[in-house]
Amino acid sequence: MEKLTSIKEEGLSQIEACEDLAQLQQLRVLYLGKKGPIQEVMKSMKDLPKEERPAFGQQVNEVKTLFANAIEERRAVLEVAEMEKRIAEEKIDITLSGQKPNLGNAHPLMIVQQEMEDLFIGLGYTVEEGPEVEMDLYNFERANIPKDHPARDMQDTFYINAEELLRTHTTAIQTRQLEKFAQEGKELIKVICPGKVYRRDDDDATHSHQFMQCEGLVVGEHITLSDLKGTLQFLAQKMFGEERVIRFRPSYFQFTEPSVEVDVSCHVCGGKGCPVCKGTGWIEILGAGMVHPNVLSMAGYDAEKLSGFAFGIGIERVAMLKYGITDIRNFYTNDIRFLKTFNRFE
Repeated sequence: MEKLTSIKEEGLSQIEACEDLAQLQQLRVLYLGKKGPIQEVMKSMKDLPKEERPAFGQQVNEVKTLFANAIEERRAVLEVAEMEKRIAEEKIDITLSGQKPNLGNAHPLMIVQQEMEDLFIGLGYTVEEGPEVEMDLYNFERANIPKDHPARDMQDTFYINAEELLRTHTTAIQTRQLEKFAQEGKELIKVICPGKVYRRDDDDATHSHQFMQCEGLVVGEHITLSDLKGTLQFLAQKMFGEERVIRFRPSYFQFTEPSVEVDVSCHVCGGKGCPVCKGTGWIEILGAGMVHPNVLSMAGYDAEKLSGFAFGIGIERVAMLKYGITDIRNFYTNDIRFLKTFNRFE
């Protein structure tokens, strides 16, 4: 009994002084395991008189229970202490500035193109695309510009060979669509054709050897110039403001007859005259007109039955006016400082 009491006092003292869970596990194995000092004391029970054995066995079991309870209590204390230590070590200072992720954003030309596509899709148009390496047939001849026509000199072209070139306008997409729909027997066409075009030009603040266009084409019965004006008035108001008005000026394009240049009232001065509009109150934005009967006939349509209108607008032109950009080269230099000004997440 004296030995058992000594084991109890020593063991409880060690358990109380234990500082980590690993050491506590070792003490549990030591005092409650099959090879521990308590088990050694139990072996001496056979030497006791029979009448003393029950009392001794009861005392041993009480010591075991005492050890088990003490170990569990100490385990609970150490687990809480360890958790608090981990929380303290992993603490986050929420007063520090966070790390802002570097998010990409749409290019300003893509923003304008998508806005225009959304507008015309809402009017029932479809968006059509075509190859940038185009055939002379669709780029020029089907647009009513035959070989050796002087109008070809107006568009200095990157030729790949005698029959293939980098398209000079997205009218090539329109001529392809006209041929496709004529073969399918469709007599109502409403498409817009955005894309990149190429011309031999010296790059400066307002000119580029590559740029983007978005052309529109409507063909059907009883299509008139007033339909074209209403469509372009809607486009100008949505892109530049509800107060904008447009005007037509006579012009000449091979693809259309009659042809017009389209101006929009200056969004800076409201038509009063300022440096942006060069004092006129108007800014030229696009060319348009009624589809030339020759173009319809070459595609396979009856020009006596159907009519249509077409227009073409430079996406860079719209973006420069819309965002106050003065140099077209900014769109193509990949300057991250310029592009970040169009980040809609900031």
